Amino acid sequence: MLLRKVVVVVCLLAGVSARAEERFAECLLALQDQARAAGVAADIVDTVVPGMQQQERVLELDGKQPEFVQTFAQYFNTRVSESRIEQGRALYAQHRDFLAQLQRDYGVPGHYLVAFWGLETNFGSYLGRMPTLDSLATLACDTRRADFFGGEFVAALQLLEREGLSPDDMQGSWAGAVGHTQFMPSNYLRYAVDGDGDGRINLWRSERDALASGARFLRDLGWVPELRWGREVRLPAGFPYELALSGEALPLAEWSRLGVLRNDGGALPVADLQASLLVPAGAPGPAFLVYDNFAVIMRWNRSESYALSVGHLADRIAGAGPLRQAPPADQQPLARADVLALQQQLNLLGHNAGEEDGLFGSGTRAALSRFQRSVGAVADGYPGSEILQRLQRAALAEGAGAGN
Repeated sequence: MLLRKVVVVVCLLAGVSARAEERFAECLLALQDQARAAGVAADIVDTVVPGMQQQERVLELDGKQPEFVQTFAQYFNTRVSESRIEQGRALYAQHRDFLAQLQRDYGVPGHYLVAFWGLETNFGSYLGRMPTLDSLATLACDTRRADFFGGEFVAALQLLEREGLSPDDMQGSWAGAVGHTQFMPSNYLRYAVDGDGDGRINLWRSERDALASGARFLRDLGWVPELRWGREVRLPAGFPYELALSGEALPLAEWSRLGVLRNDGGALPVADLQASLLVPAGAPGPAFLVYDNFAVIMRWNRSESYALSVGHLADRIAGAGPLRQAPPADQQPLARADVLALQQQLNLLGHNAGEEDGLFGSGTRAALSRFQRSVGAVADGYPGSEILQRLQRAALAEGAGAGN
């Protein structure tokens, strides 16, 4: 009886696997049609696309929802390490003349380009080992983001044709980003430039191509020459942290009126600039005023922690010192189940955390700030252990009262 059950399970699994292979083969035919419509050469469409292999590891990584997220301190300290700062300064000095030329051509200072290089691939020490075309075909044949990755797959074929590459030349991240600066193929086609003057563009092998392409990309994203990304600042006692949660940009003069100072205690510059306030680790951690170029960095990667790390790493490469207020190392990440419970408790108490999805986004943080304000705590929206305990007690009392 047990043997029969095993045989049935094996047969079912084989059937599922066969159907998955059939769907992938059908998808490849559709991708061939899409590539032909985009003008990809027939020999590439007919010889390269049928050889694509579905990558189970790519599907696993794309669908994986991590149980824990990093705190700002964990993210920041790993990426803006002393060794990376030292290596970045050495490479900045090595490429100084070339970087100065890029700044003249594109308006982007070289220490930012080196910082992006460091964050993306640790200065080229790890470019990724996943087969780019296979990865993109796998994602294009999945239902979640098929249209986006279908377009990137076709762009990768166009790139292969334009630059005379082979499929084996094209390796990168599991999501299809490639080269020293981890460009998606469509951005490679649109923004990459020949920085070393050899008549070709190769972001895998040419550091100069990668740096020049990064400069062109940032310029076209809207980089403002002569404007920094932002700065660390000091906040006065009793500061209304709700201003940091709103994301609202205010004139520097208004931040000065509210008592915000430079991190060395001096007055903010007198300039006609708008700035937003960020406190990524809550009141115990560092505070930052960020300018328009911070938004440009966010267009490269939609993570505030990434953008803050790029900005500060760039400052350190250019010779600046460490943060005055380091991110607290003892803060702990929240499990998704904990965030879900937090959202349920906030909604029960009428603070409207929005959808209860276990993701700690801006809506949840604003709701937590409202609860903090209601109990007389610092309303920074940060889920520290003490405020979470107070929230849990308040929600239990509310639930008990509703049951009477």
